[in-house]
Amino acid sequence: MTNIEELKKELEQVLSPSRFQHSLNVMEKAKELASSYQIDIKTAMLTGLAHDIAKEMNDQELLLFAKNHHLDISQVEKAKPTLLHGKVGAIILKEKYGFTKEMQDAVEFHTTGRKNMTMLDKIIYVADKIEDGRKNIPVELKELATKNIDIVLKYFYTTAIEKAIRKDSVLHPLTIEARNDLLVQQLEKEKE
Repeated sequence: MTNIEELKKELEQVLSPSRFQHSLNVMEKAKELASSYQIDIKTAMLTGLAHDIAKEMNDQELLLFAKNHHLDISQVEKAKPTLLHGKVGAIILKEKYGFTKEMQDAVEFHTTGRKNMTMLDKIIYVADKIEDGRKNIPVELKELATKNIDIVLKYFYTTAIEKAIRKDSVLHPLTIEARNDLLVQQLEKEKE
């Protein structure tokens, strides 16, 4: 597995200073959440650090990379190619750094979410949203993330849906599926 310090040096060369700092912050938050949920800390840290490796690629670069790697590109991703940065990043991390399938999935779905998210998926998704550089994140939400990550996930899914509606913007269907999946799981628990 890749060394954290080596990956930091390489990412510092390819990311803008603000994106690199965000990645460091996500790594630290992923470490904290991994500790709370008994997930391998090094895996969470590496995944958090690398989650935005393709974020600064432009639309044409993302679309070309996706085409060259025979990735399925949805209609929504064609309309808003920046949504591809998770998919593209996952491939780069596999090819260049040997990231595991679990780590790739967490990177691929850190923007959209998905049904049946693993704990690593949830940690990276939430760490990206609540890292210490983010403004206007309620302290209670950050604290709740270490106790009940599903409530925090549902909050961010709902917020993403509401924001897309307000801005009259496209929304990736995986976000709706992810929110519905959490709600169904919650209903099933209540029936027990």
